[in-house]
Amino acid sequence: MKSLFQREPLLALMVVALVLAVGIKAPVFLSAPSLANLVTDSTLLVMLALAQMLVVVTRGVDLSVAANLALSGMVAAMLASHHPEAPLFAVVLMAAVTGLVLGLVNGWLIGYLGLPPIVITLGTMSVYRGLVFVLSGGTWVSAHQMPAEFIAFPLTRLFGLPHLVWIAVAAFALFLFIARFTRFGRDLFAIGNAPQCAGYIGIPTARRLLWTYGLSGLVAGLCGYLWVARYAVAYTEVAYGFEFTVIAACVIGGVSIAGGVGSVTGALLGALFLTVIGNALPVLQVSPFWQSALTGLVILAAVLVNARGGRKGSRQILPLHKNQLEPAAH
Repeated sequence: MKSLFQREPLLALMVVALVLAVGIKAPVFLSAPSLANLVTDSTLLVMLALAQMLVVVTRGVDLSVAANLALSGMVAAMLASHHPEAPLFAVVLMAAVTGLVLGLVNGWLIGYLGLPPIVITLGTMSVYRGLVFVLSGGTWVSAHQMPAEFIAFPLTRLFGLPHLVWIAVAAFALFLFIARFTRFGRDLFAIGNAPQCAGYIGIPTARRLLWTYGLSGLVAGLCGYLWVARYAVAYTEVAYGFEFTVIAACVIGGVSIAGGVGSVTGALLGALFLTVIGNALPVLQVSPFWQSALTGLVILAAVLVNARGGRKGSRQILPLHKNQLEPAAH
């Protein structure tokens, strides 16, 4: 626990230092519009990483989030283009419900049938991508086919900040509350630390996994609408490969792939770190192909740090009494 508290301030300092270093090389990076764009660009990754964090602490993984996002976004885009009179709330709700259903499919297969998360979500990732093509017929839904309100909402400003930023802030507060102050959140850390013991002390593991993956799907569905609305286009390969960026944000933020260790703040900082790298490379006129290499190196370094911390006993074994369960990662 102590090492995690030290890790988060260190990661925050690294994010600030990286921003300043890029700003010294390219002062335009520190301009107000550039920083505002940086924050806005991070929002979707932040929300997906927060949901993925809860999945990973249970010793699971959701590789289908980007495919879920693409399918939910296509559903929203096609609904809006074919029924422009439909209220925006109904369109957003449809995207969120679509994502929730897709997530619950994963949760049921993993929680109630006991199938491996990586295998299930890898399979559903391919299925959901295929469904995007089937639903759209391989065609794009472009800006001129979408209602103006549909496109405008994510970047419309409220008290000086885009709706995207406010939604991400609300998501951070919600996930922080779930992880720290609810029995649901405490149970997830208990499952990740000792799955067998969790069952012995009465934690409904199958139900917890069902709704953890459902929550991941719900966030992916909401992000599906926000993604296609912000970029004003929906097509088969939206967010292709983005699931690995989401997982990378969690790992960089200190979420242990072995389960039981992780924090909401860490996932947030990991997402910001990757966003800074992604935005800095074009400013520095570095080839975008280097982004994958740099991200990979950072992930390897984070895994090594996590493994070293685990050997030093940073993971906390939770007590068996259910009333004493506390998250090991806060």
